[in-house]
Amino acid sequence: MAAHRRSAHRKPKQRPLTGPAARTAATLALAGAATAGSVTGAGAAPAEPAPTAAQVKAKVDRLYHDAEVATEKYNGAKEKADAATRNLDALTDEAARRTDRLNTARHALGSLATAQYRSGTLDPALQLALSSDPDAYLERASYLDRAGDRQTGLLRNIKRQVSRIAQVKARADEETERLAARRTELREHRTAIRAKLADARKLLDTLTAAERADFERSADARHGGGPDRADRSTARSGPVSATDSRAGQAIAFAHGAIGKPYVWGATGPNAFDCSGLTQAAWKAAGVSLPRTTYTQINAGQRIPRSQLAPGDLVFFYSGISHVGLYIGNGQMIHAPRPGAPVRIAPIDQMPFAGATRVA
Repeated sequence: MAAHRRSAHRKPKQRPLTGPAARTAATLALAGAATAGSVTGAGAAPAEPAPTAAQVKAKVDRLYHDAEVATEKYNGAKEKADAATRNLDALTDEAARRTDRLNTARHALGSLATAQYRSGTLDPALQLALSSDPDAYLERASYLDRAGDRQTGLLRNIKRQVSRIAQVKARADEETERLAARRTELREHRTAIRAKLADARKLLDTLTAAERADFERSADARHGGGPDRADRSTARSGPVSATDSRAGQAIAFAHGAIGKPYVWGATGPNAFDCSGLTQAAWKAAGVSLPRTTYTQINAGQRIPRSQLAPGDLVFFYSGISHVGLYIGNGQMIHAPRPGAPVRIAPIDQMPFAGATRVA
């Protein structure tokens, strides 16, 4: 009996699972382990692998290109801001001139009114009856009529001046708002340019000295070689001759700029961006070009690549974000990018977008 009670309290012996039951248990165990692992590792994201040198170089190139696009937008906004400033200055000067004329008219009207007040007024018939010299009175009456006409004319002139001054001031207010919008746009583009160039510098700083030197060599190859090559090329050949005299003058100016640094927004004489260089070169030839790449392309006759001649403007990328001055033999002079001075380069090193003949 005691033995039976002891056996009743014993834990029954578990038999090992086999077949489908065993597989189900194993699956549940693995799932539990995976869940436990995900809980213990929560919040610890796997570290991203550092970019390769090739990836860094590609991103730096893209940032430089984006900075150049932003630079051309900055140049366009600055051109409009400068025009708005000139318009506002002209309107301010016009308002000042009109105000001076208004003050002169008001002074004349005040003087006339004072003279009439001091002389007093009588009924014309009574003045004629009391006059000892009717002829003299009639002469004075004629003068008073003319003075009345003059007073009426002065009043009309004052009203006209007041109306015109109000119109000028309204236009000046509109121009002030336009200028404020342009300046806001300038700040936005300036911020974008500086941010992209700063990002490019940070990425370049992650490269070793050898990798950075390799990047500069490859960038030089894409933009036509380093400054030494440009200087040697210029020393040997000199400015390329052009059939058009003004094109020759533009090319001569561009040759003189070789080796000067690229600075975004610069139009010379000591530094240039791409459209600043072409604008300055043609200005030296007596031709006024607009400021940006996307307006310069419409500043002359569009021509196919097969008909290029020295002095033509050559444009690159789908957004028309880069321009150079063609000098013949498949070569151009251009301001490539930050860190790369004005140089000679082949035009087939960048995506060709079009050409324009200025002269």
